[in-house]
Amino acid sequence: MTTVLARYERLVAAGELRPDSDQRRVAERLDRLAHELEDQPTKGSVLWCMLGRKPDPVKGVYLWGGVGRGKSMLMDLLYEHAHVRPKRRVHFHEFMLEVHARIREERKKEEGDPIPPVAAAIAAEARLLAFDEMVINNTADAAIMSRLFTAILDHGTTIVTTSNRPPKDLYKEGLNRDLFLPFIALIERQLDVMSLNGPSDYRLDRLAGMPTWYSPLGDAATEALSAAFFRLTDYPVEDRLHVPSCELKIPGGRSLHVPKALKGVAVFSFKRLCDEPRGASDYLAIARAFHTVIIVGIPVMGPDKRDQAARFKVLIDALYEHKVKLLAAAAAEPQTLYPAGDGAFEFERTVSRLIEMQSADYLAEGHGLAAD
Repeated sequence: MTTVLARYERLVAAGELRPDSDQRRVAERLDRLAHELEDQPTKGSVLWCMLGRKPDPVKGVYLWGGVGRGKSMLMDLLYEHAHVRPKRRVHFHEFMLEVHARIREERKKEEGDPIPPVAAAIAAEARLLAFDEMVINNTADAAIMSRLFTAILDHGTTIVTTSNRPPKDLYKEGLNRDLFLPFIALIERQLDVMSLNGPSDYRLDRLAGMPTWYSPLGDAATEALSAAFFRLTDYPVEDRLHVPSCELKIPGGRSLHVPKALKGVAVFSFKRLCDEPRGASDYLAIARAFHTVIIVGIPVMGPDKRDQAARFKVLIDALYEHKVKLLAAAAAEPQTLYPAGDGAFEFERTVSRLIEMQSADYLAEGHGLAAD
């Protein structure tokens, strides 16, 4: 049976990862965590009965560090090789949208505090709960975090999460931050806080020498973006017909189909994002859920496509503010996407942002850092 540490060592030996003492330290800790979960007595087991009480919970991990340091990769190794059921891996933003929906349903029952039953349901669905990219950017999330996660942990669920920030910097300068401080204390008390700030930026390595804007449209651009997707996600090219998709939940109960979605990378067509009637909530959900977005089929725009251009501007603003990496195939370079006519002046800021988003400084920014 392959372990977390053995799999990590094979990746280093194969040259897919460079030797990194910080990464190895985390891999060793996650390897121990996987074994502890497997050895933990399950409810109703003989060992549980012998103990005569609920067994001690397995302590989780809060893994933080800069962009591209391998946090998600290491958490994926844990998730793959931790032989425990049930377990769940979810992007943190998607999880919190789900939590608020569950709370609304509980409140409809008018049976008191909705947090305990929501936490109990979540804990029943996962002995191991893995979150990618914990970031707190609104008061509604901040207000419930401490009580919700205290209850989930009390039920015995083990939490592992990644973040670009140490716990003390979550929701920094946020409104009513005092309400959030107990959650920071909870993390520091109940999870092992580990930093991953070694010298290697693997995501930038994979983008190194790779253009992020391809024009004109055509087979060459399509093939280049396809290769970029497989390079960023480590997905085997031979399985290109089976790339996972997902349904991204949008506030208000709607959802958006993402044709390709894997390891924080999403692929969309311009038509899906900008021809259809979408708004800021759709684009914010995308920006929070994915660290890299690939858009294909961006046309030259003008007054006849002013509605699409307006949506495109809002989309780019959301991606830019959340430091999402953008790879695109377009009919023209940014400077000539909206060459003339009514609306061209308003499009100039979008052009400026599209150019900046191709820069090394922008690509080195951590996802979501501007959102807190």
